[in-house]
Amino acid sequence: MRMTNVEILPLSLPPPQGGVADILFIAAEHSGDQHAARAVRELRALRPGVRVCALGGPALSASGAQLLQDLMTSSAIGFQTIRRLSFYRRLIADIVRWVGEHQPRAVCFVDSSGLNLRIAKALFARGITAKAGGPTKALYFIGPQIWASRAGRRFQMARHIDGLAVIFPFEPKCYADTKLPVQFVGHPLVVGGEASPVVYDPDGPILLLPGSRRQAVALIFPVLLDGYLQYRRDGGDREAVVVYPSDEVRTVIEETVHTPYRLVRAGEIVAASAVLTSSGTMSLCCALAGIPGAIVYRTDLITYIIGRLLVKVPYLGIANLLLGETIYPEYIQNASSSVRLAAQLNASVGDSKRIAKTRTQAERLQILLSKPAHGSVGEWLNGYLSSA
Repeated sequence: MRMTNVEILPLSLPPPQGGVADILFIAAEHSGDQHAARAVRELRALRPGVRVCALGGPALSASGAQLLQDLMTSSAIGFQTIRRLSFYRRLIADIVRWVGEHQPRAVCFVDSSGLNLRIAKALFARGITAKAGGPTKALYFIGPQIWASRAGRRFQMARHIDGLAVIFPFEPKCYADTKLPVQFVGHPLVVGGEASPVVYDPDGPILLLPGSRRQAVALIFPVLLDGYLQYRRDGGDREAVVVYPSDEVRTVIEETVHTPYRLVRAGEIVAASAVLTSSGTMSLCCALAGIPGAIVYRTDLITYIIGRLLVKVPYLGIANLLLGETIYPEYIQNASSSVRLAAQLNASVGDSKRIAKTRTQAERLQILLSKPAHGSVGEWLNGYLSSA
């Protein structure tokens, strides 16, 4: 369950500019903010006069949406969210009041199912959304990973959501036993029309990607760093580059003992010869770019135990799942020793067969994620707004 720390949220959200909104986007994480921004740009190209409001971050704001509240300030994951439930209830109530009062033609939830499915349920319960006979369509872009865990959520979504756009080609089949319309729109990293945030350079530095959530970074970054330092002790001489998405995450990174790495703010294009990465969106970026490396994941013990009970897929990394084989070896919890990670870095920069295999796997990923059957996410959104 991923949600935003809402202690900083105001008691109410501002009204839409001009008093009217066609669509409200809700994106509670950095990757969702970026994907939602691409969707807004596509929609505005097809529908120039569309009036967009958003709860999200700087990418949505830059896309031309009226940002009602910045949700990128802080985030929590797993067991760490329990102590903040009262704030989440406050946020949900505020959003429901806003939608009920201003009645946008649609709400588009983006990823972050722990928060967004609760909002969808609350809007339905208040009779605001179309499924409940109300004026506002409930749309979802990048739905929850029901193919990995808690598959029963699809029935709740079919009851509360009017349409779902997915980014992996196998996902529509996961909803085949429901009446929820599901459309594969291609993956934003492939069909979004923007440059990749990472590129492969055989002579480049080693990339360390600890993630975008503060609590996760605090657990994962020291492990990545230990692997890199062991690589240096083994004779490796390549520089390390650490990409961070926010000043808050940078602060967590800099609390770690000073070592030879260079910090780069997310948004710059980074070239790399190898990567140690968390299992988030950036791991797929690196796989699509053909950068060899490994995935590292650590969390608190309770979240890990619950995850082991719930997750029913053979891989944690989405690139591994899509390919049905390992492009990135996965080191979870205590399996992520510095010696093992250093060995992965040495193989990634020095094993020509490993490098060539990663490039071939990257080409297969590009094909898998770039064939939407019925159009882009912008066209999908425009279709629903046209029929509203």
